[in-house]
Amino acid sequence: MKKPEILAPAGSLEKLKIAIDFGADAVYLGGGKLNLRAFSDNFNNEQIAEGVKYCHDRGRRVYVTMNVFPRNFDLKGVEDYIKGLNDLGIDAIIAADPAIVAAVKNAAPNLAIHLSTQANTVNWMAAKFWYDQGVKRIVLARELTFTEIKGFKENLPEDCELEAFVHGSMCMAYSGRCLISNYMLGRDANKGTCSNACRYKYSLVEETRPGEYFPVIEDDKGTYIMNSKDLCMIHHIPELMESGLHSFKIEGRMKSEFYVASAVKAFREAVDSYFENPEGYEFKEEWAHILNRVSHRKYHTGFFLGKSGEQTYDVSSYIRNYDIVGMVKSYDIETKTATVLQKNRVFEGDTVEVLRAYTPNFSVDIKELFDVEKNVKVDVANRAQMLFTIKVDTPLNENDMLIKGKIN
Repeated sequence: MKKPEILAPAGSLEKLKIAIDFGADAVYLGGGKLNLRAFSDNFNNEQIAEGVKYCHDRGRRVYVTMNVFPRNFDLKGVEDYIKGLNDLGIDAIIAADPAIVAAVKNAAPNLAIHLSTQANTVNWMAAKFWYDQGVKRIVLARELTFTEIKGFKENLPEDCELEAFVHGSMCMAYSGRCLISNYMLGRDANKGTCSNACRYKYSLVEETRPGEYFPVIEDDKGTYIMNSKDLCMIHHIPELMESGLHSFKIEGRMKSEFYVASAVKAFREAVDSYFENPEGYEFKEEWAHILNRVSHRKYHTGFFLGKSGEQTYDVSSYIRNYDIVGMVKSYDIETKTATVLQKNRVFEGDTVEVLRAYTPNFSVDIKELFDVEKNVKVDVANRAQMLFTIKVDTPLNENDMLIKGKIN
């Protein structure tokens, strides 16, 4: 059994480095053209070059998304853009549209092509078709069961790789091909500007009774709402490992550093544990606790287990149990002083958890809080992005995250 890749989202250069530091084998990111996250901090060429170097120096990989469905005017200069990405040393392009697949083959024949989940590949013959067009990896539609995924592997060439999402937000439309946002707000989900209109709270109004709102509900005959739960497959690592998938993909280029670090940490530890000893594998509740601490909607197993009737729910807000309050920038072992970049408000005397790669979470106390810029001792770090120091006996590492439970 080959160990599957942990593929993490990189919404910014900082998140890329965090994903790699916490154990991702590869990252996917958006460049300046034709990707489905128009509102994330997409990379310019200089940042892509730095990200590629950071990954390659550590034996990791970088994939760039070009997964929109382009119109004619979008195609101007696309081959030059692809050539530029290839020159930067990226490892693959993620594409959904045949035009982009063809453009990659013309502009950079040796650059690997991964077929996006947006292409809705739900059967092995479609996967074989794309493989015959030069696609190296198929990112499967989110709507498939474990049984169906195994059917792909049984019918495809050995070198046709399969990837699937294992964690993160889900879409009520077929693999994200939705027009609700486009119709309602003129923001095209298939070109990276989705408004998440499916998350809105909807009511039924009868035209002769304006102002009377009737709830849109769900019963055992079906669902009448569009708000999907988040996917979480951390409890099903053995099934994932035995399914024939080459890559476990984590959704979330628009999400926080805290989310990226937590998701990668949990799946890295779980995958490594199973790979090292499949027969003796035991699930650790700490992995679920790590994922429950980050902002998320209620979790579900999606379509993997063939149970889709419980995927929707009537609250569009996130569950937020913990906040990241700071990120460690350095630690002086002689003075036992940590320099921290503030992310959320934290007080003198607070007890916080330390989220660190490859290490169980542990707690430290916030002591001798000092504002670096103002050169003064303070009781609270409440200024956005302020640098502060604390005294900590336990050595802290760069990019350790300090997290704190929220008081409801």
